[in-house]
Amino acid sequence: MTETDASPAAAASRAPRPAHPGAALGVAMLGFFVVALDSQVVNVALPSIRTDLGGGLAGLQWIVTGYTLMFSALILFAGTFAERLGAKRAYGAGMILFVLASAACGLAPSLGVLIGARFVQGLGAAMITPTALALIREAYEDAGQRARAIAYWAMGGSIAAAAGPIVGGALTQVNWRIIFDLNLPVGILALLILARVGTSPRHPRPFDWTGQIAAVTGLAALTYAIIEGGNTGYGQPTILAAFAVFVIAVIVFLLAQRRGDHPMVPPDLFRSTPVIVALAAAFIGMVGFYGVVFVQSLYFQQLRGQSPLVSGLLFLPMTACVAALSPLVPRVTARFGLRVPIVGGQALMVVGLLALAGMPASAPSWVVALLMIPVGVGGALTVPPLTSLLIDSVPASRAGTASGVLNMVRQMGGSLGVAAVGAVIAGQASFVTGLRISVIAIAVLVAITTLWSLALRHVPH
Repeated sequence: MTETDASPAAAASRAPRPAHPGAALGVAMLGFFVVALDSQVVNVALPSIRTDLGGGLAGLQWIVTGYTLMFSALILFAGTFAERLGAKRAYGAGMILFVLASAACGLAPSLGVLIGARFVQGLGAAMITPTALALIREAYEDAGQRARAIAYWAMGGSIAAAAGPIVGGALTQVNWRIIFDLNLPVGILALLILARVGTSPRHPRPFDWTGQIAAVTGLAALTYAIIEGGNTGYGQPTILAAFAVFVIAVIVFLLAQRRGDHPMVPPDLFRSTPVIVALAAAFIGMVGFYGVVFVQSLYFQQLRGQSPLVSGLLFLPMTACVAALSPLVPRVTARFGLRVPIVGGQALMVVGLLALAGMPASAPSWVVALLMIPVGVGGALTVPPLTSLLIDSVPASRAGTASGVLNMVRQMGGSLGVAAVGAVIAGQASFVTGLRISVIAIAVLVAITTLWSLALRHVPH
């Protein structure tokens, strides 16, 4: 072996990489599509599910948050798992698990079984998402090409999340169980394309079991306290105990990350201001998007008496605008840099939230549908640049961990957004009053992260 052959450059050239960048992007987009679709497609079907399987508002919240809770709690574990096993293998395992859980959701004979299957779906989603971004990171070394690939990846997820209510409403007219069967052909197609992706590199890393157990315990306790407290009262002993468990779990998690030999979230990841801003904006943005879709789905059907199909169609203006404008995000980013769509998207979301909060109770349903457009479009504008900002702010070796952290906080935002909005509504005498209070609170939080994003002075074009 010559000295040249032994050089780091030669070693890097022999590192396994995806053979087809297009295939890597394809499976990443399909993975994000089913993951995002299942986070929203169920919302319009909730009243029909309650009619068929029973349960109150808390049960409906658990159908949504059971999925996002497991997603957020286990996504960091999945990121480490992906680095140990290789992104390609981990993606395949996650997709198989997701498809099987989807089939179980469609066959669920009771509410408890459905919620349990949604938890398993969340585990599959947690394995799919960081591995999808890792495949993109491996396939596209050029920062510009990678940013465009991430934009297309995000576009697929944004369209799926926005189209979820329409698809769910249409299929619920036939049977709500069919909404979960959508994942089967998409998942099989993703696995077939995955065969064209070359072997991913493996980076053996020990698992942070203490941190992982603390994360799952803490998030589960907090979600339980918010959802059940809104129905039984926050002064109940079980609710207070759940909050106490959450606090203890947070302390244990922070100590494990600070003192552990192999932390899930390396503390030095948060030394970068762009990373912190990206995570905060992603969290609050998902609180707004998930919370609004959840509450408006119930609003259209319970207060306005709309059918699932009509309720889904009322999301069409927002969905169509998201689909039409998402392809323009890469062009905006390329011309103006990352800060413009990040700040502009959040500001647009604030406008939409305040408009929804201030609408008269007698406003026609079509007016409410139009007021939802800025919320959806604003969220879609921020996802690709926030993702690029985070990925470009960390070394390539940390791409899996960073993407795991990003998606963890996004799903935490979605889970806690639904839980908090439901709790506020349950605590008010009027549904509309609860809606207004929760939406105004979200608007204030988004406004804060918008101002914080203005502090980003040096972000790439």
